[in-house]
Amino acid sequence: IFLCKRIGSILGLYSFYPIHIYLYVCVCLLIFKSLIGRLVIGQNGILSTPAVSCIIRKIKAAGGIILTASHSPGGPGGEFGVKFEVANGGPAPDIVSDKIYQISKTLEEYAICPDLRVDLSRLGRQEFDLENKFKPFRVEIVDSVDIYLNLLRSIFDFNAIRNLLTGPNQIKIRIDAMNGVMGPYVRRILCDELGAPANSAINCIPLEDFGGQPPDPNLTYATALLEAMRGGEYGFGAAFDADGDRYMILGQNGFFVNASDSLAIIAANLSCIPYFCQMGVRGFGRSMPTSTALDKVAKAMKVPVYETPTGWRYFSNLMDSGRCSLCGEESFGTGSDHLREKDGLWAVLVWLSILAARKQSVEEIVRDHWTKFGRHYYCRFDYEALEPRTAYFIMRDLETLITDKSFSHQQFAVGNNIYSVERTDSFEYIDPVDGTVTKRQGLRIIFSDASRLIFRMSASSHVRATLRIYAESYEKDPSQHNREPQAVLSPLIAIALKISQIHERTGRKGPTVIT
Repeated sequence: IFLCKRIGSILGLYSFYPIHIYLYVCVCLLIFKSLIGRLVIGQNGILSTPAVSCIIRKIKAAGGIILTASHSPGGPGGEFGVKFEVANGGPAPDIVSDKIYQISKTLEEYAICPDLRVDLSRLGRQEFDLENKFKPFRVEIVDSVDIYLNLLRSIFDFNAIRNLLTGPNQIKIRIDAMNGVMGPYVRRILCDELGAPANSAINCIPLEDFGGQPPDPNLTYATALLEAMRGGEYGFGAAFDADGDRYMILGQNGFFVNASDSLAIIAANLSCIPYFCQMGVRGFGRSMPTSTALDKVAKAMKVPVYETPTGWRYFSNLMDSGRCSLCGEESFGTGSDHLREKDGLWAVLVWLSILAARKQSVEEIVRDHWTKFGRHYYCRFDYEALEPRTAYFIMRDLETLITDKSFSHQQFAVGNNIYSVERTDSFEYIDPVDGTVTKRQGLRIIFSDASRLIFRMSASSHVRATLRIYAESYEKDPSQHNREPQAVLSPLIAIALKISQIHERTGRKGPTVIT
């Protein structure tokens, strides 16, 4: 087994990370079925997740490893994770992850190459004579942006976007890279290539700890962007997470576009993108907790919608089989079949293309969409850093409650609202491509008026858990589209809190984050 601990530091692994991180990288390398003879690394160690997917597909690599905190706090005291991408440029499917785990249990030793020195700042190929089968061992440092930028040029009408940002009717934009990996991409693509002023971009220096703030593009953490947009000076705002696969859109005066609406609006305006005019639209995909706003658009366009568990690997399978052209998740992840990863900057360029084509503001586009398709009021309550056993037992007891026959057709009266349960389940997904069954992916309560409550648990680290509650309510009447989401959804949230008893069982007085 060849594992170079020095290469670990090249890729972003620092000495304060535990040994199991190195072992995971080792196992990832093993699944290539041979020793690695060539590494391709972004200049200065910087590559966004979409760029990694792009490069894997461009050079036909066997796979790739991404070391990232994603949208979690970074640095020595923060989160850290390893993403393994397979040859299609997408996340490893469950069968590969299971194989990694099985191999990890058999490892007894690994070798290191402590004296290897690689200049990450120098573009080009560097060769080393190591005691393995590859003579020489090659490390290639590539421009972090070039290959990805060339792909974007083939998808969008850059002249139309450039005219939006520099022409006589230009709009001012504000882009927050949140001190993650996206700084070089924002400056090179939006500023240098498309003409946005350099001061349009903020927090563009990648920092190990992201400046001490979670690089999570939402209203809780992207406060600098939100305050700038509320001033009315900027017509369009966006923020990215640390590895560039998530995004948030704001309009003038801080008008917020939730992720589910953004996905649906993109779907309804794909004709603004040359790529889709050429390739056509075969189908849409959304994660189960994502609102059903996308379904309304799909019905109007007469294309199928695939409802999947949370996780981009499920979309990758659909795209590889030619079933899905656009997909997204409620956690601000959106992408298309140009890659096999969610792609934050791609989504921002889609929005700028829509603005350029329709010559309307962000708010006008959103409100027009609601008028045509109806508004899906939607929110997510995150209870972070819970004791895992407590979260597990809350979910276990909830599943027992809602799947009992006596719960079916139960009515809940909250104020003047009465909600009748139509059906409940523990979400299960059967992959239409290979028939793989994925069970227990969240608990759903669907009411007779199509309102939904969803409960889902996810691990936020190796010692804590996050429990999420999602509420959705549909309103067709345009006269009711200006209400505050929390006011509309408060009866549903009251039901969720009552049946879960999450405050009583955790000692919390409210959620950590509301989006």
